[in-house]
Amino acid sequence: MAKQRTKFECTACGAEYPKWMGRCTSCGAWNTVEESLPEVRTPVTGGLGNARRPAADLSAQIKELSQIGTNDDIRYDTGIPELNRVLGGGLVKGSAVLLGGEPGIGKSTLLLQICQFLGESHSVLYVSGEESARQIKLRAQRLHVDTESLYILTVSDAEAVCDTVMETEPDVVIIDSIQTMHINGLTSGSGSVPQVRECTNLFMQTAKAKEIPFFLVGHVTKEGAIAGPKVMEHIVDTVLIFEGDRYQSVRILRAVKNRFGSTNEIGVFEMTEDGLSEVENPSAMLLEGRPVGVSGTCVCCMMEGSRPILAEIQALCAKSTLSSPRRTATGFDYNRVYILLAVLEKRMGLFFGALDVYLNIVGGFRLDEPAGDLAAALALYSALMDKPIGETVLAFGEIGLGGELRGVSNAAQRIAEAERLGFTLCILPKQTLRTLQTGRFHIRLEGVSNLREAFHVLETHAKRKEHELPD
Repeated sequence: MAKQRTKFECTACGAEYPKWMGRCTSCGAWNTVEESLPEVRTPVTGGLGNARRPAADLSAQIKELSQIGTNDDIRYDTGIPELNRVLGGGLVKGSAVLLGGEPGIGKSTLLLQICQFLGESHSVLYVSGEESARQIKLRAQRLHVDTESLYILTVSDAEAVCDTVMETEPDVVIIDSIQTMHINGLTSGSGSVPQVRECTNLFMQTAKAKEIPFFLVGHVTKEGAIAGPKVMEHIVDTVLIFEGDRYQSVRILRAVKNRFGSTNEIGVFEMTEDGLSEVENPSAMLLEGRPVGVSGTCVCCMMEGSRPILAEIQALCAKSTLSSPRRTATGFDYNRVYILLAVLEKRMGLFFGALDVYLNIVGGFRLDEPAGDLAAALALYSALMDKPIGETVLAFGEIGLGGELRGVSNAAQRIAEAERLGFTLCILPKQTLRTLQTGRFHIRLEGVSNLREAFHVLETHAKRKEHELPD
C-alpha cells in the first residue's frame, strides 16, 4: 500500500500545495498555508473496475420556467424589521444564511432574539457546538427568550445534525458555529478548510431538500473576513456581516451577498442590557451630543442602500513633532485622505505638511462613497483655519483632482433627510442642483462647482450668522 502523503492548504482560500509556503500564491495571504492529511475518498466503481458508472437520465426532472410555481408564504418574518430589510423582506425558505462578525459583537444574541418571535408560530432547532445547553439557557433568560418551540441540540457532528433535521423537520435551523462542525469521514480537524467547506455544502443540501432555512454563524479572521475558504461564501445564499466596535453600542448588519434581495441595505442596532435593539432613526442617534461652535466638524449625508444617514465628520490638525507627520483616518478611506490633502494644498494653497492630521467618522460608521469628500474637505479646512462650521450646515459631493465638484446620486433623498432633522443650508455640486426641483425643499441649497466656491459659501454663511446675533 502506498504511503499516504501529506499536503498543504491555505486556510484563507483553500489552495493546495505540495510543500509549505510562507505566502499563498493564490490569494496573497501570509502564514495561512498549513499541513493537512489528504481526504480519504472511497472510489465508486459499482463492480465494474475502472469503468464509469452508467449515465443517469434526468430528463423527467426538467421543468419549464412557467411550470415552476411560487407561493406568497415563501419568507418568514423574523420579528426584527431591520433584519428583514437586510434579508430582502424576510427569511426565505430553503435558504442558507451565513452570519459573520467579531467575537462578542452580537451574532448569537441576534439569533437567539429572533427565536422568541419565530417560536410563536414555527419550530426552531438551535444547534451549538461551542456552548452547553445550560449556558444557552442562561443567555436566553437574560434576553427574555422563553418560547416553548425552541429546541436545543449541543453536538458538533454535522452528519448527525442533518439526519436529525431530516427526521424532525423543524421550520428553522441555527448552527452556532460552522467552524465547530465536523464530518467523521474527513481526516482534518474541525475548522479546517475541508471540514468547513464540506459541512457548509452538507447543510446547504439539507436546506434545499427540505425547504428549511439555515442560519450559519461564522467566525472571522484578524483581517475581519469570515474564517474558512472563500468557496464557503459562494455556497450559501446570503452572507451577512456584523460591523462595529465591540466596545461601542452601535452595530451595523450589512449584506455582502444576497441571492434574494439587495446587497445595499443595512440594519442598524444598538447593544443594550436586554440584547440588540433596533435604531429606527440612526441619523438622530449619530448627531446626538454633537459639539456646537467647535472647528473641524461637518455633517455629511451618506446613502446606505435606500436609506440616507447623516454622519458627522471630525477633523483635527495639530503641530507635529515628527519628521514625517502622522495621518490617521477612522471610518474613512486612508488613501482618500491623502488625495484630499494633496488637492487642498495644490489647488487651494493650504499647507498641511508640518501638521498631524486626524479624520474620524463619529459613531462607528464607515464612509466609503465619494459623496463624503466635500464634507471631509470642509472639516479639514475648518480645523486648519480654526473656523467653526454652522451646526445646521450639510455638505456632500465628490472632489476631483482639479478641485472640482462632481455630481452624486440620490440627492433628493439626502436633502429631504437633512431638512427633516432641521438643517438650513446644504452645499452640493452645481450639476446636481440642476437636476433637482428646488421648489419642493424649504432648506437653502447652494450649488458650487469647486472647492473655492464652497469655502466662499461657508464664509458668507458665517458672516450672515454674525449679523443675525443680537447686540
